[in-house]
Amino acid sequence: MSDASPVYWDPFDREIARDPYPIYRRMRAESPLWYNERHDFYTLSRWDDVNKSLVDWQTFSSARGPILEVIKSNIEIPSGTLLMEDPPIHDIHRRLLARVFTPRRVMALEPEIRDFCVRSLERLVGLGSFDLMKEFAVEVPMRVIGMLLGIPEADQVAVRERADAKLRTEPGKQMKVSERALMDIDLFADYIDWRVKHPSDDLMTALIQAEFTDEHGVTRKLTREEVLTYVTVLAGAGNETTARLIGWLAAVLDRHPDQRADLVANRELIGNTIEETLRFEPTGHAIGRYITRDVEFYGQTVPKGSAMMLLVASANRDVTRWGEDAERYDIRRKIDQHLTFGIGTHYCLGASLARLEARIALEEVLKRFPAWEVDWSRAELSSTSTMRGWETLPISVA
Repeated sequence: MSDASPVYWDPFDREIARDPYPIYRRMRAESPLWYNERHDFYTLSRWDDVNKSLVDWQTFSSARGPILEVIKSNIEIPSGTLLMEDPPIHDIHRRLLARVFTPRRVMALEPEIRDFCVRSLERLVGLGSFDLMKEFAVEVPMRVIGMLLGIPEADQVAVRERADAKLRTEPGKQMKVSERALMDIDLFADYIDWRVKHPSDDLMTALIQAEFTDEHGVTRKLTREEVLTYVTVLAGAGNETTARLIGWLAAVLDRHPDQRADLVANRELIGNTIEETLRFEPTGHAIGRYITRDVEFYGQTVPKGSAMMLLVASANRDVTRWGEDAERYDIRRKIDQHLTFGIGTHYCLGASLARLEARIALEEVLKRFPAWEVDWSRAELSSTSTMRGWETLPISVA
């Protein structure tokens, strides 16, 4: 039997964000296409609809960005911002980035990532309790992005804090959007200028030196502004999401101690545990798109020019895709595809790096702390309309 109150979901409501899953369940059952009058956007919540819409970039465009506030602002997006482009220009820029952001370059970071995780966790051994987010989870992706781009370790904290600040919102408020606030390319200007004169074996140097054929058929190198845009996109995309993933691994395994014990005894389940956590508690719940033509769902027309929120967190728990136990966490679940990293043209280019970081982090945590307890009375979710994850996660360890 359905709830008597009307269905309502609001990405800016922090109370809803505490546990949005009952609302998603109702949306899938009662209003699979739902319209938010207050903020003027539509939502799709079922697996089939979200999956197909993510693939259909011609109708569900990324050209105005994947974030509701950005879509509504209609600001000019700098060239090279992959998350905010459609083919064919998107494909040109993505191919260039894929050439330098290679699996070999990613996997070569494993020893450095592990060394950092070991050093970070060793200093926590014997403390008894600490905030996992502050002392570990937010540090890992920041250091990895720094390693990848060639940002000096002494500067990495400032870079992360400035990048994360752009995503923060006051509870109930929207993100403040402007081209400068969104990209903040001046943050990396000095590093780029230094690397032009002092090349190294890092991604920043690779971008400066790469040649490609642009949309006009001209073979050239990236301009300084284009390099800055690429670097800013890479730095911003990897920080917040991976930190929240590490936090969710700790939080969900705490709530399922029997499965954590299974994992400790069977370390080969770590990879699948990461996939199940990505499905069960994705760091980003909704992907925004701009509708380029009138499109119909469930007898209703979504008019051209509308904003659409594709609820990947809801689709990831749809019983039509995952069976009757879709809302149960199961590290032994057979997972062939979830939507947390997207699908199709805009599939996350950094997915393999995020998985690598999460795997190493979880391996090293389990070596030192096979059991922990979260102090839920002091745990706090982050205040952002784009990410759902832990700002603070105090844990006690044996």
